[in-house]
Amino acid sequence: MAKRKKKKFAELSTLTNTLQPTRDEIKSGLPWAGNWRDQVFKREGSLILELGCGRGEYTVDMARNNPDQLFVGVDIKGARIVQGARIATEESLDNVRFLRSQIEWIHCAFGPAEVDEIWITFPDPQIKYRRAAQRLTHPTFLDRYRKILKPGGRVHLKTDSEFLYGYTSGLLEQGQGEVLHSFADVYAVHQRDEVLNIRTYYERKWLSEGKPITYIQFTIH
Repeated sequence: MAKRKKKKFAELSTLTNTLQPTRDEIKSGLPWAGNWRDQVFKREGSLILELGCGRGEYTVDMARNNPDQLFVGVDIKGARIVQGARIATEESLDNVRFLRSQIEWIHCAFGPAEVDEIWITFPDPQIKYRRAAQRLTHPTFLDRYRKILKPGGRVHLKTDSEFLYGYTSGLLEQGQGEVLHSFADVYAVHQRDEVLNIRTYYERKWLSEGKPITYIQFTIH
């Protein structure tokens, strides 16, 4: 297992669509923060992030379906994102990049109002109370997203966790943001939406087990 992981990390360093700054580099402000379009993609387009992208399945599929938009998959686990980065390279998807980083530093990696949309797909719900601050829709994280989203920029949460769906809905009802769309079972009502219909390996597994997939689209106040 360790040998396989080492091999994946070695491959990741050869993929030009993947950025791996150190924590200190991110905390001090990346030189391209605020200039992803000009310095990284070298093209215009809406900038969309997937946080906790894992294998990059969602990021890559969104990029395939939307060639005029720009996508950045963010995850700290290089052994996972190498898979998405490899596929994007093989398919010559020039509108995809991957950033290996902890999501805690996302507000340092992008400039103010630089991001158009954020997707959070199947994150760890961090159910235990002592882990509440690690939930990716906790107010601390929402404040980080607010700093980089353009005015009216949207956040999408897609999850199999009814707990996280309820927790996030509650925060928004308390004034943290405005709910634009909310579905307790997204495939029961929204099957025609191209982006929402993307299904990752684990999502297909959960669906086969009869678990409903929830979805909230919201803006942050």
